[in-house]
Amino acid sequence: MPRLRTFVPLAAALLLGACGYRLVGTASNIPPEIRKVYLKPLENSTGRVQVDQILTRAVADELVTRQRFEVLSSAEGADAEIQGAVTAFTVRPVAYDADGRATEYEISITARVSFRQLAPENVIWQNERYVFRDSYKLEASELGYFDRETPAIEATASNFAETMVTDLLEGF
Repeated sequence: MPRLRTFVPLAAALLLGACGYRLVGTASNIPPEIRKVYLKPLENSTGRVQVDQILTRAVADELVTRQRFEVLSSAEGADAEIQGAVTAFTVRPVAYDADGRATEYEISITARVSFRQLAPENVIWQNERYVFRDSYKLEASELGYFDRETPAIEATASNFAETMVTDLLEGF
């Protein structure tokens, strides 16, 4: 019986360890020699001004926060490059008050993004149609007074960047 008490936990540990489970954020398909990344400013193919700049800044901030790469402002000396374009941007009302005024909006951002090693030339991750949606509410006191779209875009860009960098790092 004492051997069984020792064997069962040991066998369970071995089996679980062999399953391939990993903590979120620990897997990576990125070669370890990639340390310096050039984040090329995103292009803007939409009618919304500054959405490309806001998203580029948010992705740069997220990359710096993760501390996996040194983010460079030019391709010189970079091991890899992130490039892309914002291909669609929409804001649409999704909830209304009793007077028919919109009280909640959904922001949808679609981008084409790739992450490639520069030498040797190798695409590590890409998504031709990366779609991210978020919503924001307007308080009753704000309905006629403040444009909440730009602050909402900034918040959405931060969430977009966090999700995109996670997908990029983990290869989803």
